[in-house]
Amino acid sequence: QVQLVQSGGGLVQAGDSLRLSCATSGLAFSVYNMGWFRQAPGKEREFVATIMRSGRNTHYADPVKGRFTISRDNAKNTVYLQMNSLKPEDTAVYYCAADFAIVSSVVASEYDYWGQGTQVTVSS
Repeated sequence: QVQLVQSGGGLVQAGDSLRLSCATSGLAFSVYNMGWFRQAPGKEREFVATIMRSGRNTHYADPVKGRFTISRDNAKNTVYLQMNSLKPEDTAVYYCAADFAIVSSVVASEYDYWGQGTQVTVSS
């Protein structure tokens, strides 16, 4: 049984930092590209960041470039999202996801497995 269990998140002030973690089990983590998405109230789920299997290649959505960093530890089967300089517009439920593919994707529907989601709220 595949599980993606998220931790981290919470309520912070603008300018603060948070780190999200996503621990996986039941899948061959090192062969999956991993991504983070977010969904704000009344909006569609949107791409945040992705990291390829080796960890060498990453890609970010424009709104988070320079502030967020995605990383992975294949020995721990875990992917992380370090979020710095948080803004109120970053408020959303954040999801990690796993994609068994050759190239990384920014499309949510192409991901195979999803975490349960974790709330991030940034106050001004």
